[in-house]
Amino acid sequence: MRFWTRFIFAAQEHAGHFCKRWSEQQLRERAIHERYGLCAWKLHLPELELIDASSVPVPSGCKAIGPAEEDVASLGANGILGIGFFITDCGDACTPASAANPGFYYSCVASLCSVASQALGQQVQNPIASFAANNNGIVIELPSINGSSPAIGGSMVLGIGTAENNALSSAVIFPPDKFGNLLTTFKGQQYAGFLDTGSNAYFFLDSKTTGITACSSAANGFYCPSSPVNLSATNISSQTGSSSTVNFTIVSASQLFSNNNDFVFPSLGGPNPSTFDWGLPFFMGRKVFVAIEGRPTPGSSGPYWAY
Repeated sequence: MRFWTRFIFAAQEHAGHFCKRWSEQQLRERAIHERYGLCAWKLHLPELELIDASSVPVPSGCKAIGPAEEDVASLGANGILGIGFFITDCGDACTPASAANPGFYYSCVASLCSVASQALGQQVQNPIASFAANNNGIVIELPSINGSSPAIGGSMVLGIGTAENNALSSAVIFPPDKFGNLLTTFKGQQYAGFLDTGSNAYFFLDSKTTGITACSSAANGFYCPSSPVNLSATNISSQTGSSSTVNFTIVSASQLFSNNNDFVFPSLGGPNPSTFDWGLPFFMGRKVFVAIEGRPTPGSSGPYWAY
């Protein structure tokens, strides 16, 4: 997954919304911090300490994922807002009782790093699940845009079915499988798929499967078709059988990136072998619900996506 897009979710003072904007004095009094248009209450969660990468070695398992993106220049953004339905970032797989730790946490002594286990309460937590109310999920609302843009504004609404502005209404529910995926059917074949606000494009399959030319040079990692390609795929829940067809268009990344003032691309795509990563373009023009695992909602208990 590549992270490039810069976007801001508007924070509004309405029932169910994430938060409002406060004066500096109110920020201090209420222990609220505002950065890049996002707000967050101070919660009693495990403390995180950010350590300079030069002071400790980078585990080989982390290096294998891709190049380091540890500053604004290399990341291409001030931050990433990834929305998920799990309460912890790893879950039981990273606890001491797990026999197959995937390597989310490491313990380093001098230059030697090894995979470490973490109890559920010590893992990175989903802050939404820790709120006193409206903690059963969120709603992402982004407008539809016709072409590339320097920015896009939208809303992240706390809660599902707790206020008028987060009603589930007729949205189709997609519970994930045990791996946190849905199924995506493309050209008669089924693949694992998931929805991800933290990815700036549609990342799916490969050039051999899609017939879309991959980019070279500066746009490496994306698709560069000679002309726009109109595609269609169907998302299916293996748990309930619910389905929805998604129509989308892929435009050459080289063409899209030619304007240095644009950072939002509704038709940007790239390869992701054997998988459909429905990134930020999927959310544009949709009202997408993300229900927290184990939390009841008017539709059913999470986890699920709905749109």
